[in-house]
Amino acid sequence: VQLQASGGGLVQAGGSLRLVCAASGRTFSNWARAWFRQAPGEEREFVAGIGWPGAATSYADFVRGRFSISRDDAENTVALQMSSLKPEDTAVYYCAADVDLRTLREATTSRSRYWGQGTLVTVSS
Repeated sequence: VQLQASGGGLVQAGGSLRLVCAASGRTFSNWARAWFRQAPGEEREFVAGIGWPGAATSYADFVRGRFSISRDDAENTVALQMSSLKPEDTAVYYCAADVDLRTLREATTSRSRYWGQGTLVTVSS
């Protein structure tokens, strides 16, 4: 099972990026999906998540209104559309999957969690 994140890069403040996480090896259509990030010297933090069924979403306060998470279960992907980027959004972004959205958001550890490798987002001022 593999989660492959892509779409990171260098962007100026105020710009946009779209991250995509593609899953392989199993289907995650009945799993919650999420994005986390980790800045240098900081702990990994929850950014946005999307549940199932019904695709309920949850966002960290620092991205609400600027980022949007979506899922395509036919393609086994989850995307994070990031707009109005700020230098403080600079981090390595990780995708994850777990049994439900609450577990993704609230549990720092989970035996059922899958993690993808990170993709670096750098926002210049």
